[in-house]
Amino acid sequence: MQKIAFIIAKRYFRDEEFFVPARMLENAGYEVVVVSNAKKGESAVGANGGEVVVDLELENLNPENFDMVVFVGGPGALENLDNEISYKIAQKTVELKKKLAAICIAPTILAKAGVLKGKKATCWSSEENKKPIKVLEENGAEYTGEDVVRDGDLVTANGPAAAEKFGKILLEILKE
Repeated sequence: MQKIAFIIAKRYFRDEEFFVPARMLENAGYEVVVVSNAKKGESAVGANGGEVVVDLELENLNPENFDMVVFVGGPGALENLDNEISYKIAQKTVELKKKLAAICIAPTILAKAGVLKGKKATCWSSEENKKPIKVLEENGAEYTGEDVVRDGDLVTANGPAAAEKFGKILLEILKE
């Protein structure tokens, strides 16, 4: 059975960006492992109050043990996941030629890790806040503005409204 690591912040991950694609993958027979900067066995709590028990601590994630690594966005993502540990996980996932995905603000973490250089990608932004787009472009990504973008084994999505479409693309890429 293929294993998918979903990386979420211990507080204020975006509920639908985790729960929608994770359930889609579980329903299709994939094993979903919840990874967070919270301790194993603790509950991570989403911005909308959804709770999920953490299976693995972020610093213990080894991409070798997974078929895909998915970074989930939300207001807590940059505060909790924008760090060297996450960068190393993203880099190692790409080095191992594993599948890598990120949604909402999380593609900026991949950009800072250097894994979006020369890749088409998307991310969350708003009329008032275009900084995430700038982060992608400053780190060599080609920002597309689409809801979901696939470039090889890399998938990015722009936010909660794209969660189901994101999940469908993850299923497609895993079946290849």
